[in-house]
Amino acid sequence: MSSNKTLTEQSRDLERRLNAVPAQILAALRPALIRSANEVAANARALAPKDTGELVDSIAVTGPGETTPAYAAQGGQRTAGPNQALVTVGDAYVRYAHMLEFGTVKMEAQPFLRPSWRLARTRILNRLTRTINAVTKKLNPK
Repeated sequence: MSSNKTLTEQSRDLERRLNAVPAQILAALRPALIRSANEVAANARALAPKDTGELVDSIAVTGPGETTPAYAAQGGQRTAGPNQALVTVGDAYVRYAHMLEFGTVKMEAQPFLRPSWRLARTRILNRLTRTINAVTKKLNPK
C-alpha cells in the first residue's frame, strides 16, 4: 500500500483483497479482529489523559457489521465492514479527543490513540497471521 493513499483508500484496498479470501478465513478472523481492537482500546485507555475520566470512558470498539457510536467521526453513519473492527473516541461530552491527539496552536499534542496502535501492532499482526495460517492449514491439509 502506498503511503500517499488516505486511510479510507487503504481500508477499501484491504477490504477488496480480503473479500477475495474464503469465508472460513474471514469467520476465523473476526474474533481476532475484535480482540485486537479491544487491545488497542485498552492501551488507549491506559495512555489517555485522565483529568475527568470522560475521555477514557468514551473509547469504544465497533465490531464487524456494527455502526460506530453517535459522536465518533462519522458517528452513527459508518458501519464497520465484515472484516473490520474500529476503535473510536468521543461522546456527547467528549468532543476534543482529536485536539488532544494532534495538539492545537495553543496546546502541545498529547497523543494516546496512535501510540496505542503502535504498542499493539506487532502482537496484532502476529495474531492475524497465526489465525490465517491455522485456517489455511485446515483448508489445505498436506
